[in-house]
Amino acid sequence: MHRLALVSITSLLASLIAGCAASDEGASSPSSKESHPLIGAAAPAFSRPPVGGGAAISTDALRGKVAIVDFWATWCEPCKKSFPKLEELNVKYRSSGLQVVGVSEDDDADGIPMFAKEFGSTFPLVWDQEKSIAAKWQPKSMPCTFIVDKGGVVRFVHFGFHDGEEASIEQEIKGLL
Repeated sequence: MHRLALVSITSLLASLIAGCAASDEGASSPSSKESHPLIGAAAPAFSRPPVGGGAAISTDALRGKVAIVDFWATWCEPCKKSFPKLEELNVKYRSSGLQVVGVSEDDDADGIPMFAKEFGSTFPLVWDQEKSIAAKWQPKSMPCTFIVDKGGVVRFVHFGFHDGEEASIEQEIKGLL
């Protein structure tokens, strides 16, 4: 009986980790194999207060800025690698008009502040409690990073995160700033 439970738990954990990193070869550039239906379309509207309080983060407030909208979760291993890289881009380009927003797909918000502190995030994090933002944006993996131009159009989508991907993201945002 215990062996069956251990096998079940192991299988579940393997599925979660694989799902988190699914499509790691995904659309890291316009010439990649995968695409996303939002590329070239208006970014779907959302408005949420950041975890910890403050003024709501919304797609309307992002207009006129280049935005990185990153779907992530505290349980996602690749997210732990991407967050410090997104923070570096945030610090480097926010004065030039970049706004990074993290959209947590966690089932509860309890671990979000601790995750932000542990991985050095100063950009706003919102909790997608009902998964309504994800339903509109359709992230195919965790993390899933959308790059939106100043006019509110999704220009690039990155599925998963792998080492060095921040260089592609940086080139894309520099081209839009």
